[in-house]
Amino acid sequence: MDLILIVGSGAVGKMTVGQELMKITDFRLFHNHMMIEPVIEIFGRFNGALVNKLRDDIFEEFMKTNYQGMIFTYMWAFDMQWDWDYVNSLKDKFEATGGTFYCVELVADQAVRIERNKTENRLKNKASKRDLVASQDRMVREESKYRVVSNEGEVPFENYIKIDNTNLEPDVVAKMIKEHFNLPGIGLNELMNRTYLEEVTENELEMVHKMQVESFMPLYEKYHDEMSPAIEPFEKIKARFDVPNRKYFFINKDGARAGVINLGHNDPNEKKESFISPIFVLPRYQNQGIGYAAIQKAFEMYPEVTTWKLETILQEKGNCHLYEKCGFKRVGDEHVVNDKMTLIMYELNK
Repeated sequence: MDLILIVGSGAVGKMTVGQELMKITDFRLFHNHMMIEPVIEIFGRFNGALVNKLRDDIFEEFMKTNYQGMIFTYMWAFDMQWDWDYVNSLKDKFEATGGTFYCVELVADQAVRIERNKTENRLKNKASKRDLVASQDRMVREESKYRVVSNEGEVPFENYIKIDNTNLEPDVVAKMIKEHFNLPGIGLNELMNRTYLEEVTENELEMVHKMQVESFMPLYEKYHDEMSPAIEPFEKIKARFDVPNRKYFFINKDGARAGVINLGHNDPNEKKESFISPIFVLPRYQNQGIGYAAIQKAFEMYPEVTTWKLETILQEKGNCHLYEKCGFKRVGDEHVVNDKMTLIMYELNK
């Protein structure tokens, strides 16, 4: 079991970066205040010994899971031996399982952190910070009492990176961490847990149309196919929606609408055969396994279907690989659209 320890001063962005890192890896986030806030709420004050006891229970139980690892956030006082002892105990605990210990230190200008101390995400997750005057005073006081930024060369860990995120967005920092440590992406079980299909209502069809145009426009500009979904009129989407045996679904990942899939058959009485047409993922969500997860969700949603069919572009090797990974096989003849593009059919029989 691996551990990514994110350290830094108050409001530097440890939790927010951890949230973004969790979205793109098989690591779960356990930020420091997940234990601090309940203790304060129940007992009316901070109790460090109890917080540590609860943390240890979470660590022990989490190590029994199949996740790649955990992201834990902590404000490390580098001039205090007890903090060095605690960090090393975490390192030893996770490395004893055969895992790898990673340490990320975030630093940012105090003026920027004072503004971050007021953000909605921080106040939502940390009730003890909602008194802004008190929390800002506490943050400044802690920095005058403890040294919460490491000295050059002070941190001895093999897997360590220090990032100045004063002017960096959290998702950018998360990608830097993932790439620097070559962290694995989201595991299939985790991806499936975070992806679900949500049926589209009639008043959401305009959104479907807008998403479809955005998703298919790069292919249209590449192949200039006059039948492309990128230039399909809204009326065609509405007509497809009105077919009794076909349904549109938003593909949601982490609550965000990442794409759309249409399932069913034009024959209202056909229950054993279904088409996937169209399926698309917005460009900013592509190459994250979302299309694969959506197709698996479709299989789960329609267990009575024994034959699945779809059409794709021969020249788009990534799409072909996706469908073959899902179990589809090529069938039928090729249909040449123009000198750049050929359509092929795929079929899956259960």
